[in-house]
Amino acid sequence: MTTAPWRDPALPAATRVDDLLSRMTLAEKTAQLYGVWVGAETDGDGVAPLQSQMTADYEWDELITQGLGQLTRPFGTAPVDPALGAQALARAQRRIAAAGRFGIPALAHEECLAGFTAWQATAYPVPLAWGASFDPALVEEMARHIGRDLRSVGVHQGLAPVLDVVRDPRWGRVEETIGEDPYLVGTVGAAYVRGLESTGIVATLKHFAGYASSAGARNHAPVRAGVRELADVTLPPFEMALREGGARSVMAAYNETDGVPASADPGLLTELLRESWGFTGTVVADYFGVGFLQSQHRVAGTEAEAAHAALAAGLDVELPTLKCYGRPLLEAVRAGEVPEELIDRAARRVLVQKCELGLLDEDWSPEPTGRIDLDSTANRALARRLAEESVVLLDNPDGVLPLSPDLRIAVVGPRAADALAMLGCYSFPSHVLTHHPDVPMGVEIPTVLEALRTELPDAKVTFAAGCDTSDPDRSGFEEAVARTAEADVCVAVLGDRAGLFGRGTSGEGCDVTDLRLPGVQGELLDTLVATGVPVVLVLLTGRPYALGRWNGRLAAAVQAFFPGEEGGPAVAGVLSGRVNPSGRLPVSVPQVPGGQPWTYLQPPLGLAGEVSNLDPTPLYPFGHGRAYTTFAWESQSTGAEIGTDGSYDMAVTVRNTGERAGAEVVQLYLHDPVASVTRPDMRLIGYRRVELAPGEAARVSFRFHTDLSAFTDRSRRRVVEPGILELRLAASSADVRHTARLELTGPVRVLGPDRVLRCETEVSGPA
Repeated sequence: MTTAPWRDPALPAATRVDDLLSRMTLAEKTAQLYGVWVGAETDGDGVAPLQSQMTADYEWDELITQGLGQLTRPFGTAPVDPALGAQALARAQRRIAAAGRFGIPALAHEECLAGFTAWQATAYPVPLAWGASFDPALVEEMARHIGRDLRSVGVHQGLAPVLDVVRDPRWGRVEETIGEDPYLVGTVGAAYVRGLESTGIVATLKHFAGYASSAGARNHAPVRAGVRELADVTLPPFEMALREGGARSVMAAYNETDGVPASADPGLLTELLRESWGFTGTVVADYFGVGFLQSQHRVAGTEAEAAHAALAAGLDVELPTLKCYGRPLLEAVRAGEVPEELIDRAARRVLVQKCELGLLDEDWSPEPTGRIDLDSTANRALARRLAEESVVLLDNPDGVLPLSPDLRIAVVGPRAADALAMLGCYSFPSHVLTHHPDVPMGVEIPTVLEALRTELPDAKVTFAAGCDTSDPDRSGFEEAVARTAEADVCVAVLGDRAGLFGRGTSGEGCDVTDLRLPGVQGELLDTLVATGVPVVLVLLTGRPYALGRWNGRLAAAVQAFFPGEEGGPAVAGVLSGRVNPSGRLPVSVPQVPGGQPWTYLQPPLGLAGEVSNLDPTPLYPFGHGRAYTTFAWESQSTGAEIGTDGSYDMAVTVRNTGERAGAEVVQLYLHDPVASVTRPDMRLIGYRRVELAPGEAARVSFRFHTDLSAFTDRSRRRVVEPGILELRLAASSADVRHTARLELTGPVRVLGPDRVLRCETEVSGPA
């Protein structure tokens, strides 16, 4: 019996898929373009926007006779034992393959924003904590662990990472981002993609593009960013993750930009992504994003028109479940209203990916192999290490930290004794288990209170919640003050409760009007400070909050961005001194709640000045973080004259001048004094984390290429202009240690998509 060409693994994937498509009916090709969300709720609170309104009816047994493109979140929809879930997924895949003429299984996808969003799976720190670590290598290692766990249960695609650059910290999804700087987001995001893709999992970049620039920081709100903001701030992380990470999927964002929804924008999804950047993978919809073209954006009058607009733009797969790409699209093609060529184009991309994943091979098997352990000892150790590296010591003016081991410590605050205080909105306990209150957490999550008692066994630790995270009730203040008055030091653990669509203080759809601490937590902190007992503030949050009100009044301040299941021990380790803090702020911490809203990427008129009485200068700037040791920097780099296509090596020797081991994060910023369009006063173009023993020194070298100075000019070209530049070696965006003056000579250079994206770094012994 001769094997059909599409079954022959010796042939190229494109050849196999061309043969397969020639054999498929229109209905069979269309079936590859949608997912099905088995078990999703169609009433009540959901885990996706407007879930109850957007889910279509279907008959499973009839549906799968035509095949099926994707299975949506078989583990992330309800709590299921991982081993039993893997067996159930394998059964479903066998049914799908047996029902269709070609025996093609579905591609199963899951969320993996901060770990596999499944019951009993490791809950890692959120992406904002990855940014705080300034450690792409560690993030890549975490992603490899996540990818192996996904593979072990039969999942093929992960919906991560989020590459949105923070533009307004009031936005609820700040916790899902890596920070407010595109270079940090791009380098850390690309590392995550490399790790996930190295395990065979298809990484999905989101949200393409502009989602975080919404007006008023409202979820799904229109984006009114200019072309240069999109080109120079929004898009570079996606380009880096594609070029350096090798991501095979991109998710179209919910937002519209200048009146054009991303899901129906051929300039974005085809001209830029495919024709300019050379992307060959699949574009998938954010959940219900195709239907939103009709119901929310109102650029389509019917479901068929929405499907046509999305397909024509270059959106291949409707997620999470069929609606527009199902019967409405099929009927529109048969009626001659939608060209069948659009179906063929998208189906080819989907099937090539399935072919590359082995899903078209005759020996494909859905059966799980090996032991399934989604929260292994190795996972937890990695979660602990990343959490420890991400904790930021904001201030410690009087050296109260580390805490002495035999103190009387009053632990106060609504986040101190709640395990959910460690988790972001896409962790399984916060995302799904809130709908299943009788199901246990599934993973062990020590609280800060528990961890501090373990960390300091000789200390006398008392506790009072004081208040709720968001409730206005102040009746607990009295007990909190009493416990504090009896103590040598008060550790106030405040912050956010992650949730969805207003059911939390941080998370998707949990946007805020200003940056005050949620509820009455600010008043509680005022009350604690008024006792005269030294107060150490510990924040467990998904966004930065304004702390100017307490500037100079706190004994110390520690920031942790939802640090995951091992976050309690990590924070306690910083408080005890077992961990020397090394995290750096991936977002600025504002002085005042209005926030202006502000990030550090500002041209001159975006900074403080005499033309306005409002001063947006943050209390703690981007890149800031303190340690329990000190570092001395020395650099001989002064600058040079180079061509507009040249490079320059800048180096600094960093020495640990303290008495304990620690890590310094050396940051390289660019200052462009004069350009043809306004430029940020400073922007990050390189960084390197370096760990040093007491007295040890290391030389950190940066290879600056002039491509890193490029920007979008008035003609919308990406250019390198001749003139003066200044390279700034800094400990934060506001703490410059050394500068080098460069003079770029020669013509204006216009760059293409092959430009240099990364500032290469090297660490060696002292010169």
